[in-house]
Amino acid sequence: MTVDHARGLLDTNIMILRKQIDPEELPAEMAISAITLAELSAGPHEVRGNDEQRGYDEHAERARRLDVLQRAENEFDPIPFDAEAARIYGRVCAAIVSAGRKPRRRVADLMIAAIAVAEDLPLFTTNPDDFTGLEKLLTVVPVTRPAPPR
Repeated sequence: MTVDHARGLLDTNIMILRKQIDPEELPAEMAISAITLAELSAGPHEVRGNDEQRGYDEHAERARRLDVLQRAENEFDPIPFDAEAARIYGRVCAAIVSAGRKPRRRVADLMIAAIAVAEDLPLFTTNPDDFTGLEKLLTVVPVTRPAPPR
């Protein structure tokens, strides 16, 4: 699938999976939000060892997450969640409620969506269902989720 949009805001899941995503599915000019940077910053601290998962190496996972964070910090100047995005966030939440969904469950996603609307950028994501109900406010560009490693 080739992209029709030259510019776009990347959802956090795109940043996490970007090494495995076909570059043809992403815009030539990419941006991230400060919310994505916050989610990526929290990621290494959320790694927990789990004895039930064979082969799970929490140190390797933490290092992988730090690598994603450092690459994002090096490559992007994140778009802030500013007053305009805050105002739009109210409209985003109203649209979600109208669609019969609960906005509190996906606060970070909805803040990213508000930034995309404020900046007039399409939002690229492997989780387009997270933005159901926002079709009148936001252009969501679905990106193929890579198959999990075997």
